[in-house]
Amino acid sequence: MHKIQANATGTRHIQVSDSHLETIERYSLLKNLIDSNGIIDEDVLEKLRLNCRSILGTQTEIDKDLMDVCLDVIYNSNMKAYGLHELVLLYIKWIEEKD
Repeated sequence: MHKIQANATGTRHIQVSDSHLETIERYSLLKNLIDSNGIIDEDVLEKLRLNCRSILGTQTEIDKDLMDVCLDVIYNSNMKAYGLHELVLLYIKWIEEKD
């Protein structure tokens, strides 16, 4: 289990499991998410949320793992742009360690 900081002051955190990271990888949720400027802001977070909603809306059977990522991480009430930045950094580190 990993813990990411969700805000700049460090008062809020989100728990991210390896299962969450595997699901993010399986659905390529972070691929092409960030624009060429490299800035992660609330618009990028909203884009991720809309992408997840679209994936869930087109599935004939709901994937429990994707639902877990959405509920536990992406739609977490503590998730802000800072938290998404931390999630991206954790994902990159996780991919590097996995290989």
